[in-house]
Amino acid sequence: MSGLNPALEDVHHCPRCGRPPQIDYPRSITCTHCGYGAFYNPKPVAAVIPIDPNGDIVLMRRGFEPRRGHWSLPGGFVDLGETIETAATREVMEELHLRVQITELVGVYSRADERTVVVVYAATTQGTPSLSEEALEVRAFAPNDIPWQDLAFWSEHQALSDLLSGAGSRSRSAPS
Repeated sequence: MSGLNPALEDVHHCPRCGRPPQIDYPRSITCTHCGYGAFYNPKPVAAVIPIDPNGDIVLMRRGFEPRRGHWSLPGGFVDLGETIETAATREVMEELHLRVQITELVGVYSRADERTVVVVYAATTQGTPSLSEEALEVRAFAPNDIPWQDLAFWSEHQALSDLLSGAGSRSRSAPS
């Protein structure tokens, strides 16, 4: 699982006392000398499937890596001090300048070899989306026209499939 936790890959000293720590890669660092301990857990990501009044799904072409130029759902990391739902609506506003009303949990998606847990909601749009530096292009797709082969992430493919098949609100783990 090389690369799963780059923060621990080159650690040779305790950040508190400077002595050699015990590393349980990729999960934790503990120091028997001073008692310092830190655990590394997957980061939560909130994403939204925006659905416009016509029933079309709004996707954006990513402006940043990873997967720059691919179609994606608006979403991003959950910040300390906010709920996943708040993060989801904030990310849509930041990326598409669009207000949304969350309607349902579509699913929770994770893989053992990735550093994120992706929580995907469906939401109705309120207004018209616009471009940002994170969204090079914004387009509403009829469900039959979704660019499946050009989606940025496996979790988006799965979430859209789950929503459209009526299999939402289930946790998903994909094989590594």
